[in-house]
Amino acid sequence: MVSYVYASLLSIFLISSSADAFIATNSLNKAQHRTTFSYLHQTSNSNQHDESINNEISNAYVRSSSTTRKNFLASSLGMAVSTLLLSPSAANAGLDPSLLKTYQVEGDTNGAAARIKQLEENTKTTRPEDAIDKPFEELPSGVSYREYREGDVDKSPDVFVQNGSKVAVEMSIRCKSFATADQPGGLKYFSTKDDTEFNELAWTVGDGSMSPALEEGMLGMHKKGLRRIEVPSTLVFAARKDGQLPLPKDTNKDGKRRFENLFKTDATLLFEVLVTRIK
Repeated sequence: MVSYVYASLLSIFLISSSADAFIATNSLNKAQHRTTFSYLHQTSNSNQHDESINNEISNAYVRSSSTTRKNFLASSLGMAVSTLLLSPSAANAGLDPSLLKTYQVEGDTNGAAARIKQLEENTKTTRPEDAIDKPFEELPSGVSYREYREGDVDKSPDVFVQNGSKVAVEMSIRCKSFATADQPGGLKYFSTKDDTEFNELAWTVGDGSMSPALEEGMLGMHKKGLRRIEVPSTLVFAARKDGQLPLPKDTNKDGKRRFENLFKTDATLLFEVLVTRIK
């Protein structure tokens, strides 16, 4: 914008200079016309008549020059101001950046944009009672869980995880035996954020693709519900044998190393699960 101001001011200066040159040329032409006119009338014996004619010519040129200069400057100044005011601004080019988030992307056949927006919404349901420290609830199989957030219990009381439910979750998996001072729950070997394309895992409960022990700990969860589910080592070994554990992607070197070392010691896992969809 500043460059346009400088450019416009420079244009006005150049236009003014051009106007002065234009008027100077008109003055020279006036002098030449007066000389010619005087020569044509030098044989006249009426000096008073000649002087009157010369005065009329002079006044006409003055009026003409003044009018021409005013018109020239007014027209040129108008053009310069129009250029200044109508020049487009480089900032955003009239586009609201906030609209890009909901813009329909051509070729987005899998609904990635809508999925990302939905995941962001899932993090907004928090309550003061969710911060209360509660003991883990232990199930007969040895699986235990701690409910950190109940989710949409009031909104959709009849929609919860059960056998046959199609669910989608955000998840991280920690190796309890690899606990550190910074991560007392254990180091992560897998997370949907780092190891999946759209930060989610989706499957049908009971179809055999996921650990039955994990699914047992998820029963009764509502959408936006959050639990930490502890699966004992014996059940983790069984899930590994049946190929029912999520695996880190090839580029996750730390996760792959931890997963391999997990089965050299106590293999107890902590699944942190946030339910994002239930059907």
